[in-house]
Amino acid sequence: MSDFENMLAQKVKSVEAVIEKYLPEETGYQKTVFQAMNYSVKAGGKRIRPLLMQEVYHLCGGEDEETVAPFMAALELIHTYSLVHDDLPAMDNDDYRRGKLTTHKKFGEDMGILAGDALLNYAYETAFQAFDGDTPAERVAEALRVLGNKAGIYGMVGGQVVDVENNGKFVEEDILLFVYEKKTSALLETAFMVGGILAGATREEVTKLEVMGRNLGIAFQIQDDILDVVGDEEKIGKPVHSDEKNEKSTYVAIHGIRESRQKVKEYTEESMEYLDTFKGDSRFLRELMLWLTKRDK
Repeated sequence: MSDFENMLAQKVKSVEAVIEKYLPEETGYQKTVFQAMNYSVKAGGKRIRPLLMQEVYHLCGGEDEETVAPFMAALELIHTYSLVHDDLPAMDNDDYRRGKLTTHKKFGEDMGILAGDALLNYAYETAFQAFDGDTPAERVAEALRVLGNKAGIYGMVGGQVVDVENNGKFVEEDILLFVYEKKTSALLETAFMVGGILAGATREEVTKLEVMGRNLGIAFQIQDDILDVVGDEEKIGKPVHSDEKNEKSTYVAIHGIRESRQKVKEYTEESMEYLDTFKGDSRFLRELMLWLTKRDK
């Protein structure tokens, strides 16, 4: 493993510990939903969103871990709820995720729905705990506003709506980019913005962080489209050419592999240009962003 990969593994392990700290105890009459929630969160994942939030928080000079930690956990809970609901029969109807039974297959469709609902609501309950830290309350309130907006109808949910309505249709590029910006980029934007807001970043800096997250998300999604065509099934953990078989519109389907790779490069470089305007130590964050857009799985 490279030095970066070793450091990434250590940081992910640390993030895992933060998330686990906030998970509910599996007790009481309603313990089944707690079990389903915890199963969903512990099913695996790169923990990229909370890690990005933590790195941006430190980049912008943040030092109050008791404030950023609840938001890190909350963001991963929101991401997990979206996956639980994506897997439901009414949506993607998937039986497995990351090699394990999906939540609705493990606990039943009713509990799959309730677990997703619970994860979303519990995310906000968790984020509210940031008021217990030493960070000024107005920063926490602004971070909550961003979290709610980016996860909702003007963010991730809005992107999912357009994606579902156009499933199986070949859509124009502007609709496709809308889905990429909302469904994929919104929570990455949240990670960057909340990290900055909690650390006391200026409004101008938070705007830069939002654009960084958006560009990273679009580059990430286009790279995902590329891997669906040229990736190694064993590495990416899912069948290749699935988008084509499902008649799903992708950037590759519209522009081809060569132009798609160029766009990944352009979106990534623009994010890096914004990153260069920040004075903090950005070495690991830079490598992490590059790794996300150049990944082979």
